[in-house]
Amino acid sequence: MPKSKRDKKVSLTKTTKKGLESKQKLIEELRKCVDTYRNLFIFSVENMRNNRLKDIRTAWKHSRFFFGKNKVMILALGKGQTDEYKDNLHKVSKYLRGEVGVLFTNKTKDEVLEFFNQFKEMDYARAGNQAQMDVTLEEGPLEQFPHSMEPQLRQLGLPTALKKGVITLLKDHEVCKEGDVLTPEQARVLKLFAIEMAEFKVQINCVWNSETGEFENLAGAAEPAQDDEEEEDSVE
Repeated sequence: MPKSKRDKKVSLTKTTKKGLESKQKLIEELRKCVDTYRNLFIFSVENMRNNRLKDIRTAWKHSRFFFGKNKVMILALGKGQTDEYKDNLHKVSKYLRGEVGVLFTNKTKDEVLEFFNQFKEMDYARAGNQAQMDVTLEEGPLEQFPHSMEPQLRQLGLPTALKKGVITLLKDHEVCKEGDVLTPEQARVLKLFAIEMAEFKVQINCVWNSETGEFENLAGAAEPAQDDEEEEDSVE
């Protein structure tokens, strides 16, 4: 029997090398951007949505964005004064914690702040988000839904029944109260009733200028605490 093309052995050493090359390439790209662009900003995202971030990337084609792989980016910029790529970049690295990204641009600080302060969009909350308001559905017909959805609504906890082929809420139903941590069922109900309560927005945390080496904290918050995790993304 001829050997199947799918019957191929994968060397773990090769996958490790590929991962290492990917990290080294990212480091090279980051350092190239440090040399190319005037300003470097660290930003954090509230209520992350990939499609919204894609819109920002499209609007800012003249700039470069990096999101994720914080530990590799720290290696590229420098963790301390002794290994930083350029003066004061180790101060930037301290802000690479959590769900944050890096923006390289030739736009000024004022232009960046003006754009991102205005870029806020509402979206549907997800499970784990905090409810921003009380939501109660009133008793009565739910004519916006086809009758076939009645079992689904009932499974989500709504007291519904079919009356003359129309889904009907048998009594007032409290979906959530302000401050509740939303369950998957609550989040689904809010989306079905087109109630948006998650605001996607970007917070600019700090800026570093490549011409002067000047660093500035823009968030007005205390310097992020260093974590004690092992550098699992180290590049050797």
